[in-house]
Amino acid sequence: MKGYLLDTNVISELLKKRPAVQVTNRFRVVQTEQLFTSVICVMELRYGAIRHPLGKQLWKRIVDEVLSQLQILHLGWEEADMAGEILARLEKGGTPIGIEDILIGATALTHELIVVTRNTKHFLYIQDLAVENWWD
Repeated sequence: MKGYLLDTNVISELLKKRPAVQVTNRFRVVQTEQLFTSVICVMELRYGAIRHPLGKQLWKRIVDEVLSQLQILHLGWEEADMAGEILARLEKGGTPIGIEDILIGATALTHELIVVTRNTKHFLYIQDLAVENWWD
C-alpha cells in the first residue's frame, strides 16, 4: 500500500478541541506524502462548514490545518469504473452502502491506499479494500 486515504471523520477529529490522542499521534508519524483524501471528503467537509454558524472560520481551519497537508485525489475514469463495479456487486449481494463511501472506496482501491475511518462497517463490504480505524 502506498499510503492512507483519510475519511471525513478523521479530518473532523483532527480539528476538535480535544482530538483522540491515538488519531493525532498516527497523523503526526505518517509521512506527508503518504496522506491523501478524496474530493468526496472535501465536499462533505465543505457542506458541514457551510452549515456551521462560524462556517467561514471553520472552513479556513479545515483548509489551513489539515487539507493543506494532504494530497487531494480527484475522480476520473478509473475511479468511476471501479465505483460502478462496487455498486453493482453490493446491490446484487443485498448490502448497498452510500454512494459517497463507494466513491471513497473506489478511489482508495484505484490508488492502492488504506481507508482510515471510524466508520469501518460500510467500508468492510467493499471487496479487497484495506481499512483501518485509528481510534482502536
